[in-house]
Amino acid sequence: MKFLLSLLTIGAMSMTAHAASPSIHVGSLYEYIDGDKSNILKRVRNIGDATAFVRVNVTEMVYDAEGKSTEVPVTTEHLAQRSADGYSLVASPARLIVPAKGQHATRLLYQGSRDQERYYRVRFVPVVPEKGDQDFALNDAEAVKYQGELSAGIQVLTGYGIVVIVRPKDVRYDTTVQEEPGAFTLHNRGNTTVSVDNFTDCEAAGKNCTAPRKMHVRPGSSQRVDKVSGHHYSFDIVEGAKPRKMQIDA
Repeated sequence: MKFLLSLLTIGAMSMTAHAASPSIHVGSLYEYIDGDKSNILKRVRNIGDATAFVRVNVTEMVYDAEGKSTEVPVTTEHLAQRSADGYSLVASPARLIVPAKGQHATRLLYQGSRDQERYYRVRFVPVVPEKGDQDFALNDAEAVKYQGELSAGIQVLTGYGIVVIVRPKDVRYDTTVQEEPGAFTLHNRGNTTVSVDNFTDCEAAGKNCTAPRKMHVRPGSSQRVDKVSGHHYSFDIVEGAKPRKMQIDA
């Protein structure tokens, strides 16, 4: 989910050790718009010591029969094309100016049909505004000044991509766990994604456990986990606000 956008700015031959630099954080990498809601507020924090200029890009994730996804950019043309279908996710605003040690927020708004679950990837991309760039309402002098503040070395600006799951209006959960020799499988027969939280794999007596991780099982899909003899598996199946604790011994 996390990606690096490297912007190289070469100034003098010597580098200043304490050059100003933005550093953004977006919190959770998964967000959910429940069936009775149409939007969420996503906060972007800047813990760096320079202003962060951030573009917000949205793509729709379309899955095929084999579970492979293709990303379709949500552009002006895309919105016009989707108008007949009546759905899309938009970010407002799509350009953020986040002050150093401060925060800003964008609202992710879904409009249209809620007959089935839909998926979007939202990328928060920090950029260095250039002369003539009108996205952030900076004049040329302000853009040049900002570039100068970052020009004392090599700047690596880190962006983040999150996944937004838009649940259908009438949510239905139906998750089962099927055990078999050497494995167990989680089946999602409902109509919305189920989260599998705090998944750990431990040796006997709770020793040498793996770090907790999170999985998602989309509607109509299954997740198979191979078992190791003598190991203990623990996880929470999250169906809405009601997590269900599960423990399986191999």
